[in-house]
Amino acid sequence: MIHTTKKGEWCELVIPAEWESHTLETLFKDFWKAPKKMVHLFRMEKNVLINGQVPDWTIPLKKSDRLSMKLFTEEEQTVSPEYLNADIIYEDDYLIVFNKPAGMDTHPNVSGQGGTLANAAAFHMLSNGEGNRPRHIHRLDRETTGAVLFAKNPLITAILDKMLEERNIKRTYLALADGIIHQKKGTINKPIGRDRHHPTRRRVSETGQQAITHFKVLDKIKHENLTLVQCSLDTGRTHQIRVHFSSIGHPLAGDALYGGSDTFHRQALHGVKMEFTHPFTQEKIICHAPFIDQPPIFLNIDPYEI
Repeated sequence: MIHTTKKGEWCELVIPAEWESHTLETLFKDFWKAPKKMVHLFRMEKNVLINGQVPDWTIPLKKSDRLSMKLFTEEEQTVSPEYLNADIIYEDDYLIVFNKPAGMDTHPNVSGQGGTLANAAAFHMLSNGEGNRPRHIHRLDRETTGAVLFAKNPLITAILDKMLEERNIKRTYLALADGIIHQKKGTINKPIGRDRHHPTRRRVSETGQQAITHFKVLDKIKHENLTLVQCSLDTGRTHQIRVHFSSIGHPLAGDALYGGSDTFHRQALHGVKMEFTHPFTQEKIICHAPFIDQPPIFLNIDPYEI
């Protein structure tokens, strides 16, 4: 694990031995895969130092050198900070993982919208004296609960966006599907596109974007005609799990939009776990999101065992 320190507007970390194969140029562009324009600005504005000095970006890094990056600068807020009830699962100087409740959008969908997780994140950071604005890395549907990742500055945002694109951020979901699914596990590989007849629905469509959902049956709840499934995604399409399970005749319980039963007041879908390697500390981060529905939807299952 690499130790990092926040010193005013600067992040400081000590170069580990395994980074000696890198120059600053390759660390930013090849290891972190930061955008070229962003790296250029860091260089031009002298916002990266080695041992307190403006460095040569082409010289190999040395173990125990101090790398400083100007990351914690004041930014204009794009959403209004609001105090809202959203628990934090994990937080450090660079990112936050929230446990999003049902009935809350991840971010505003129209200008001026409030009551979203982004509003809560802005309030939380502001109340802690952090001048950066938070940015969501992915999102969950309004009525879906669970882990949502926010970045605290532009560099970590760009790095995490690329990690998500390359499937280096693993997200695990639990769902209760209507009916009994008899196979133990499977993969649903069906492209998803917009439904021309409905403003928010998606549907399986040959002209849609590739969408791949892997699932494993955890429990068959025969007396309620429900199947508990664990899901992971190779892609992150809007409503992907909901559309895919509806397409195989097992819509999620409570999901009125996709033909689910009225067993629950919302679709029975929860982002239970998130795993990734922290870009700066190289620590393996594993976040479990406890169930927060009242009355509960997911019974007799420990989210920390997933």
